[in-house]
Amino acid sequence: MQETIIHEELAPAQPPKKRKLPHLGKKGRIITGVLILAVLAAAVLPRLGGNAVAAVPYQAVPVARQDLSVTVSGSATLEPADSYQVRTLISGGIQEAPFEEDDTVEQGALLYVLDSSAAQDSVERAGISAQQAQLSYQQAREALHPTAPISGTISDVLVHNGDDVTAGTAMAKIVAGTELTIDFLFPYVDAGQFYVGQPASVFIGNFEGAVQGSVSAVSDGDSVTSNGLTVSSVRVKLNNPGIVSETYTASAVIGSYCSYGQASINIPGSATVYAAGSGTVSNFDKLVGSTVKKGEILCTVDSEAIRNQLESARLSVESAQLSASSASGDLEDYRITSPISGTVIEKNFKAGDKVDGASSGALATIFDLSCLKMEMSVDELNIGKVKAGQTVTVTASALPGQIFTGTVERVSVNGTTTNGFTTYPVTIVLREYGDLKPGMNVSAEIQGETAAGALCVPVSAVSRGNTVQVALPGALGEDGVTVVDPTQVEERPVMLGINDSAYIEVTSGLEEGETVLLPIQTGNMEG
Repeated sequence: MQETIIHEELAPAQPPKKRKLPHLGKKGRIITGVLILAVLAAAVLPRLGGNAVAAVPYQAVPVARQDLSVTVSGSATLEPADSYQVRTLISGGIQEAPFEEDDTVEQGALLYVLDSSAAQDSVERAGISAQQAQLSYQQAREALHPTAPISGTISDVLVHNGDDVTAGTAMAKIVAGTELTIDFLFPYVDAGQFYVGQPASVFIGNFEGAVQGSVSAVSDGDSVTSNGLTVSSVRVKLNNPGIVSETYTASAVIGSYCSYGQASINIPGSATVYAAGSGTVSNFDKLVGSTVKKGEILCTVDSEAIRNQLESARLSVESAQLSASSASGDLEDYRITSPISGTVIEKNFKAGDKVDGASSGALATIFDLSCLKMEMSVDELNIGKVKAGQTVTVTASALPGQIFTGTVERVSVNGTTTNGFTTYPVTIVLREYGDLKPGMNVSAEIQGETAAGALCVPVSAVSRGNTVQVALPGALGEDGVTVVDPTQVEERPVMLGINDSAYIEVTSGLEEGETVLLPIQTGNMEG
């Protein structure tokens, strides 16, 4: 470094009396020189004016081109891509634990099966309660809207619209079908005299006239009645005219033979519709002979008591169903599966152990090691240089000589301010991490923008307002670094680009080969 020397002619004066000065040493001589320069500058500068620079030491640096790259450095601790501690709120014995430490498991893989016998009982009880509630609801609906218990034909109507009925009142009778069967006995007639399909005239009760039917079956041989008659048995089928019930009897003539006595009529099925509650009958539009289907609403029996019963039953069904669903869902909690895909780092419980809900802590720990991540804090002065996708060079003291490459995944805007200084978290991902492990402390250098062959000056050459001191021709002495004519130093504004810790890019305002001046701190001149 060269000290700036400023010359000025001074008026002759009487030489002072010689006085021996104390020995100052090198450091004292440098400080004394600086003070003398300051005194000389105070005498000379008022005469210069224009673009003169202050009489302080400067370093002359040529404006040159070089490759420039922006980096941001920091440190952080490596973490897995994701981690999960497997816990449970259930208490009970572990029946199965089909995995081991260092196993790779997929998301949803079975880790633990706990004893669920008590929960199974709860599920069954809840299911029974739900069925009972549903049955009560159906009965309540039946009380309001009586339905046909079977499909068939209405054979009797016992109430009418406007009637008041009580629970248990018979309202109508229904027969299941129109086809009747009757077994007739023919004394002293050989069974061979009859055949299937043979016409038969059937006389029912005291009705006038006969109903036509046909033989559907004939006995294989003769039989003897209780009173000693030898008879043949013949079954006849016929359509119910709509008024016949099981209380009627009949006789038949087949060919030239008459049946013996009165035979019972077999009706396929019948049912009586009863009122399930007390109320007033309405909307009963069915008549005798009307056909109905099973479950078809026949009428309405309305009262406030019936409607209250129906609403209460509906609420009971909803409550029971919720309880059953909850019990079934609780049962799933006894099968513990992996929430993520990854590697088992810890297995703290095994088959045969007993867990006591949350107080048991983590049953196992799983790491997703598909990549490693780190969160580096970047100060507010450098955060603008960091963008997602930038390459990051990572090193670890634990692995000397090894260099790893990562990528900036995310730049958060959620900064943390401490003592007036703000830092921002930057997430970095390493997909190829070799021997690195979660928990290691690493250093990272984010590779930012680059400029090849950029026109650069030292960062310290730029003062506030983005200006530099440019040495014009004649400003420097023969040594090329000493300012001999401060009038040839120009303060010039420049446009700036990227910078690293030492150099900054100048995009306009300077030309390659020009010289800029750097102020030298007096403290740096010591020694």
